[in-house]
Amino acid sequence: MLNLSGPPHRAVRLFLALAALGLASAPALAKTVDAKVSSIVRADAAGLGFDPAKLDVARQSLKADVASGKIAGAYLLIGRRGKVAFQEGFGVQGPGQTTPVSDETIFRIFSMTKPVVSVVAMSLVEQGRLDVDAPVSKYLPEYANLKVWQADGSSVVAAKPMLVRHLMSHTSGLIYGFIQPNAPISKAWAAGGENRNDLTAREYARVLAGLPLKNEPGAAFNYSQSTDVLGAVVEVAGGKTLDVLIRERITQPLGMNDTVFFQPETKRARFAEPKNNQPGVYFDYAKPTPYLSGGGGLSSTTEDYLRFVLMLAGEGQYKGVRILKPETLARMRQDETSPEIRRAGLFFPGPGMGFGLGFSLVQDEKVQRPGAGTFSWWGIAGTEFWVDPKNETFMVFMVQARELAQEYQRKNRAWIYDALVK
Repeated sequence: MLNLSGPPHRAVRLFLALAALGLASAPALAKTVDAKVSSIVRADAAGLGFDPAKLDVARQSLKADVASGKIAGAYLLIGRRGKVAFQEGFGVQGPGQTTPVSDETIFRIFSMTKPVVSVVAMSLVEQGRLDVDAPVSKYLPEYANLKVWQADGSSVVAAKPMLVRHLMSHTSGLIYGFIQPNAPISKAWAAGGENRNDLTAREYARVLAGLPLKNEPGAAFNYSQSTDVLGAVVEVAGGKTLDVLIRERITQPLGMNDTVFFQPETKRARFAEPKNNQPGVYFDYAKPTPYLSGGGGLSSTTEDYLRFVLMLAGEGQYKGVRILKPETLARMRQDETSPEIRRAGLFFPGPGMGFGLGFSLVQDEKVQRPGAGTFSWWGIAGTEFWVDPKNETFMVFMVQARELAQEYQRKNRAWIYDALVK
């Protein structure tokens, strides 16, 4: 056992020296949150400012959706000031199953992976190992000579470099081909290997570097493979694979033991499955591939993801475990778009919104129901979360219903803010 009562032990002095240089990994001596103690701390809904009768509208609506066969199941959690006012599972984990949905049911969270990877990136920024204003080519050399798609199908050399913050804000010029699958550029991307999953994150980023950009970097918002490329950047900057970096910097410290890229077969009894299992959409949780998708590869539970949400609501800290400094999280919540950038692309967050370094941002609460400053994101299967600092509210919603994602986004906002009465 080390005796630390006298002068600092040599190993400790060495760690502190390395940490000052950004060469030591903080989790080595960091506190961790007990994974066995639930993140769900219940409180009286009325005491938190919610009308219980109006929250019951959400309950009855989700029950009706299960009863009608619209969905197999879902989970909704609503909270304020760190306490949970409403949390309930509805239906069963999948068609033909009898296991009820619970806060331990494992869901594919798809693009809710993006904020996690973005937080990992910013933890590296704090250590001086990553610069959001640096060219991506500093970390991935193949991004030094990018080309931009032209209307006639040709391409020209990009006039500006792609920066790391362009990846985090989806202003990189990269695309998701499935959004406009019949567009010529999308067909070129499909032919060029966009849909491969047999490569590592680093190898996949190299494939995308050879495909044409839709716009000059920084010129337009287009939801895209940007966070997948960010995953490769993070691997280079962090010196480890993405799964290890996520575990060391977020999930292990926060006690998020069920949040991983690929689940063990022993947890299959907890997997949520969709009513409509569309081919090529819902990956097998327990079938690993070489590809660790920073843009959509994680699965998680409501209880696990709430830990991440409460860390964000706590200005980067949860139960005494600090993941980010408050000023770092504040930087992530600065809008990286402009009216021109939003008009030039396909701005999925919608009117009254902006986009920061990994989150959508509510700018005009007269257009968007949550309070100004709310930051959030969602996944293609309908999962979503938000943190509303103005109203001190947060939510996590889990479902596996791609076709209903936007419908439930609208309903969640109505259910929650109609019920918030004081």
